[in-house]
Amino acid sequence: QLQLVESGGGLVQPGGSLRLSCAASRFTLDDYSIGWFRQAPGKEREGVSCISTSDSTHYADSVKGRFTISRDAAKNTVSLQMNSLKPEDTAIYYCAARSGFPGYCSADAPAFYEYWGQGAQVTVSS
Repeated sequence: QLQLVESGGGLVQPGGSLRLSCAASRFTLDDYSIGWFRQAPGKEREGVSCISTSDSTHYADSVKGRFTISRDAAKNTVSLQMNSLKPEDTAIYYCAARSGFPGYCSADAPAFYEYWGQGAQVTVSS
């Protein structure tokens, strides 16, 4: 079974940057649609971004122009580069994966994904 592990979270000041990574062992992430979601305290989980097996990408309007999702095949990871961070970006960030839908991913439907990581805390505060 695919196991996902997020890393790279932390505390950053408004306007700063963080890079989250989603890693897997024993399975090649290139074969999976990958999504990033986040959940703030008291709020529902919301989509942030996704990347398909053909590397097409999608972003939530709230992060367009600030976040970039990408694959690193050599490291078997998917990263989320987050720039110009705002306090409202504070949340636990989760990566998720789904196989069997080549060329497709969903940036707003958590139910699409089969596998989830444990999450990484991102806090944006001065």
